[in-house]
Amino acid sequence: MKLSFSNSAGQVLAARIDFPVNRHPHAFAIFAHCFTCGHNLTAMHNISRELNLHGIAVLRFDFTGIGESDGDFVDTTFTTNISDLEDAANYLTEHYEAPSLLIGHSLGGAAVLCAARRIPSIKAVVTIAAPFAPDHVSKHFRDKIDTITSEGRATVDIGGRPFKIGKQFIDDLENHRLDENIKKLGAALLILHSPQDRTVSIDEAAKLYTAARHPKSFVSLDGADHLLSDDADSHYTGRVIAGWSDRYLPVPEKAPIRSDHNVAVRLGEEGYTTEVMVRQHHLTADEPVKVGGNDYGPGPYELVSAGLGACTAMTIQMYARRKKWVIEEVEVHLDHKKDYAQDMEASDEKPTKIDHFERVITLKGDLTDEQRERLLQIADRCPVHRTLHETVRVSTVLKDE
Repeated sequence: MKLSFSNSAGQVLAARIDFPVNRHPHAFAIFAHCFTCGHNLTAMHNISRELNLHGIAVLRFDFTGIGESDGDFVDTTFTTNISDLEDAANYLTEHYEAPSLLIGHSLGGAAVLCAARRIPSIKAVVTIAAPFAPDHVSKHFRDKIDTITSEGRATVDIGGRPFKIGKQFIDDLENHRLDENIKKLGAALLILHSPQDRTVSIDEAAKLYTAARHPKSFVSLDGADHLLSDDADSHYTGRVIAGWSDRYLPVPEKAPIRSDHNVAVRLGEEGYTTEVMVRQHHLTADEPVKVGGNDYGPGPYELVSAGLGACTAMTIQMYARRKKWVIEEVEVHLDHKKDYAQDMEASDEKPTKIDHFERVITLKGDLTDEQRERLLQIADRCPVHRTLHETVRVSTVLKDE
């Protein structure tokens, strides 16, 4: 959802907030983009998606003078970035809920380390490819430093785009050191960095980790580049953050979904990667690569097969336990395909394809042949099996946005 908020200087900052599909997150995060990147970077979108699947809402925005936000980049500093993060936290607190997680990419990572102490609600901080010293970013335009110093500003090329850098930006970077901010962070810290990062050396991550106090964690993004341009790397990063944050964010145990329905599904305008929430549980559905998907999760029919398999196993064990028959383990293996109907009624008509589920059951336990035969009959009585054999009605309504 696109939105905007004003910073302390009265400038309007462009932003968006990504919600879990059920619209009821258990925690809010703020994501600070890398130097000159903007909040629409694909990697940020992918990481936000993974956090959404974990029940975390993510606010990402353009710093002052970047992207669609007001202000001139030449007038900004590292200090204004930190201030923008505080303003973002104030916006969330006023309109939704105080943020408990800060995430920063590259220079945004350095910014969240400085901002965390100023936002009392923060319980966890994550840096991705962040430098230990903010002025590390100056190496991108070191050939222009003399011009910037003497003339007060200069146009530099960063990632193929021109940016005006002011002298106050460089001076401000040099005046910021992260040592004290890291030592007095007051929140759990996760450092993510790739050994192959050619923009910010992994040695910077080692400095961050050494300066930090526990609880602190480091995860290598082996093989990734600085911008996490491979979708697989950014999705992995999101899953790591989501899993790690469980220990530090207020995750409710078995909290019921706050929605009109028990199952909620969302798919964006590209691809087929689909977010699924079932009460408080989350998963991803997708299609195989050969049909245009990313294969990040099971397909719709595979989910139906999984439902049939789970129901079969539960029904068998439920019956066996009632009879006091000991089954050590039930395995159900399934495949789904479209096959031609073989019944006599269809033979006189045009061949018709029907859905065919092949189900193979393995029962581990000391059971007699009679018991096994009875359990095979019981398998056909599982509720999902019976539903698939019944006439099913699906009522659909279109809800206003």
